[in-house]
Amino acid sequence: MELGRKDDAKVHKMFLDPTGSHLLIALSSTEVLYVNRNGQKVRPLARWKGQLVESVGWNKALGTESSTGPILVGTAQGQIFEAELSASEGGLFGPAPDLYFRPLYVLNEEGGPAPVCSLEAERGPEGRGFVIATTRQRLFQFIGRAAEGAEAQGFSGLFAAYTDHPPPFREFPSSLGYSELAFYTPKLRSAPRAFAWMMGDGVLYGSLDCGRPDSLLSEERVWEYPEGVGPGASPPLAIVLTQFHFLLLLADRVEAVCTLTGQVVLRDHFLEKFGPLKHMVKDSSTGHLWAHTERAVFRYQVQREARDVWRTYLDMNRFDLAKEYCRERPDCLDTVLAREADFCFRQHRYLESARCYALTQSYFEEIALKFLEAHQEEALAEFLQRKLASLKPAERTQATLLTAWLTELYLSRLGALQGDPEALNLYRETRERFRAFLSSPRHKEWLFASRASIHELLASHGDTEHMVYFAVIMQDYERVVAYHCQHEAYEEALAVLARHRDPQLFYKFSPILIRHIPRQLVDAWIELGSRLDARQLIPALVNYSQGGEAQQVSQAIRYMEFCVNVLGETEQAIHNYLLSLYARGQPASLLAYLEQAGASPHRVHYDLKYALRLCAEHGHHHACVHVYKVLELYEEAVDLALQVDVDLAKQCADLPEEDEELRKKLWLKIARHVVQEEEDVQTAMACLASCPLLKIEDVLPFFPDFVTIDHFKEAICSSLKAYNHHIQELQREMEEATASAQRIRRDLQELRGRYGTVEPQDKCATCDFPLLNRPFYLFLCGHMFHADCLLQAVRPGLPAYKQARLEELQRKLGAAPPPAKGSARAKEAEGGAATGGPSREQLKADLDELVAAECVYCGELMIRSIDRPFIDPQRYEEEHLSWL
Repeated sequence: MELGRKDDAKVHKMFLDPTGSHLLIALSSTEVLYVNRNGQKVRPLARWKGQLVESVGWNKALGTESSTGPILVGTAQGQIFEAELSASEGGLFGPAPDLYFRPLYVLNEEGGPAPVCSLEAERGPEGRGFVIATTRQRLFQFIGRAAEGAEAQGFSGLFAAYTDHPPPFREFPSSLGYSELAFYTPKLRSAPRAFAWMMGDGVLYGSLDCGRPDSLLSEERVWEYPEGVGPGASPPLAIVLTQFHFLLLLADRVEAVCTLTGQVVLRDHFLEKFGPLKHMVKDSSTGHLWAHTERAVFRYQVQREARDVWRTYLDMNRFDLAKEYCRERPDCLDTVLAREADFCFRQHRYLESARCYALTQSYFEEIALKFLEAHQEEALAEFLQRKLASLKPAERTQATLLTAWLTELYLSRLGALQGDPEALNLYRETRERFRAFLSSPRHKEWLFASRASIHELLASHGDTEHMVYFAVIMQDYERVVAYHCQHEAYEEALAVLARHRDPQLFYKFSPILIRHIPRQLVDAWIELGSRLDARQLIPALVNYSQGGEAQQVSQAIRYMEFCVNVLGETEQAIHNYLLSLYARGQPASLLAYLEQAGASPHRVHYDLKYALRLCAEHGHHHACVHVYKVLELYEEAVDLALQVDVDLAKQCADLPEEDEELRKKLWLKIARHVVQEEEDVQTAMACLASCPLLKIEDVLPFFPDFVTIDHFKEAICSSLKAYNHHIQELQREMEEATASAQRIRRDLQELRGRYGTVEPQDKCATCDFPLLNRPFYLFLCGHMFHADCLLQAVRPGLPAYKQARLEELQRKLGAAPPPAKGSARAKEAEGGAATGGPSREQLKADLDELVAAECVYCGELMIRSIDRPFIDPQRYEEEHLSWL
């Protein structure tokens, strides 16, 4: 690119923005040229004329390919200007690229204004901005918040805060005659993390913290120049900062210095044929480093810069950073952790040491003995806990040993602290840690696998409190309940059962608890409801109620009634047991239960034979009569009821409603009992009146011979009147039957001579074609159908089995030979019929019986099809569309 200069002006410095779009060329003649990447035309900046530019602070936040945004310009006279450049190219009188160029501040040293060697502008969080500017001996900081309004994007508000007082600065006495500032930025357009300032006394290195209100610089240190480098020897020409190193450019070589130790890690010498080195810069987008002479350009590519940084941090005892930079290298991480653990052990920070040792691959026995020799049981427990958490599922033996050892350590410490009143707080703290260990979700699997050995340890130390606590955590409620039962704490045992609602535990411990707290236990059963199987609780109730006391039987009845009435249990064993309880303890409720169960033998849930035997053993006759009725043993029911109550026997005698003979027999039993046992004629007559099946002649044999006829006068007269009335009814029925028979004979004579007439113009009622074209049917109602039309009309309305029969008849009729005309053919047809197969006439008769039994329009077939739609559902859509 030609600059188009004819004078002796030479290029003083060049400045390229981070986007690579804007290039500033400062000439020794105090002129500045501007080149845009898209324009590639050198344009002078008129407003900048007369200023020898030494540094430029680009606007990384607002800079674009077409505009630089507000930028800062430092000159050799110590002035800082604010300017903005635009890439737009107008015509002959178009706008100039420099939109404005105004002064902001002047940097001074002791002798007056000093050249602005470096300028860096950055934006921090919450709208804060900062500018770092350097001269030969000083580093200035300008910190503030961006102004509101039209100038919010510029730097005028930032520098205006320092018009009355100078900004904070760092100063060093020695000078190279120039200085250079370098930033390290991890990612493009992110905030810088560190800085390095190359000045006369060395390199000032530190971190940048944009959140600090007073100063951005933190963790500052000055690294002196390596041997042979400095103001009096070979002065450094440029500096570039990477993550862990800064590179110094000398005239014949490049030296890389570690920012952590200040040691030179690289010296790269250049051949004399390339000439002396001039400058070195860093590409912020790719991270490449570029160095150049007047004849050549060299590129450095940084690879795996942090691979050995962990060693440096390790030597500095900065273990956190060392672990961070070797996290992906397990062998190195183990070395760091082991070194950190040893360091903490030497510093008597035993807990931290135990945590680190647990993460290493060091020998387990060696570390454990180390803590035992130092009498650090607490640290040993921490080490064992962390080792336990890191075990794999297959390492069951190691887990069992560690769990047992930890439990022993905690129990020993608790035993030593328990008797000391001064160590009460320490005892409570240790107990909480022990409980946290027992209830830890991380150790739950191993604790569960070792629960038997842990219970043995707890028992050997006599720590019943933690035995119960551990059993609850392991959900070993059986052990907890058994412990409470052994110590006669039955209510606590029931509370555990009710809280965890395990049916199997209820089944196991109910026989014990019901002897001591029956009412509370039954309440718990009722609360669990259907989760318990009442059949498995019956043994506990049987053992408990064997004493026969009223309270014992009442509790058993209360639970059984809950199962039957609330839960609706249908198990026969439950109902049988409830019957036995009623028979022994509450006879008044027995008959009510039986009546509530119903009188159907298929719907009752108890064993009828067992109930009958039970009621008979305890002498509950009313209940026995009810069971007899359910068993439909009416004779036995009446016989037993007559021993109790005649009215009850009458109720039983009326039960067989469909068997009049049995009812009569039962009523005769009642009449015999009334006459023979009670010898009461009036009661016998009342019994005769209550049953219409009994006649006076049925009852007379039961009366003794000395009874006079006056007692039966009214009954005999009533019987004679009834017989007379019955004879008259029979005569009337005979006359009606004779008249009906005569009417039927007359109708049959009329039907023999009935006929129908078919005219030539008559048509089929279905297809509306002439009827005489094909075989047809004529019905008495007047409807006429072709044979095939009638078949199609009748077939859909027939049941499935009749449709199958119709298809079979059609198939046989089609296979049968046609009717013979000659005598020989007739004989053959007769012979075929004689062989056992149906004749053609018989097949046609069967077909007519199916198809022509009734008119399809006037018979039952039409009535049965009343709910059938007029249009077939499968053709409904087609029919619907045809009307649109």
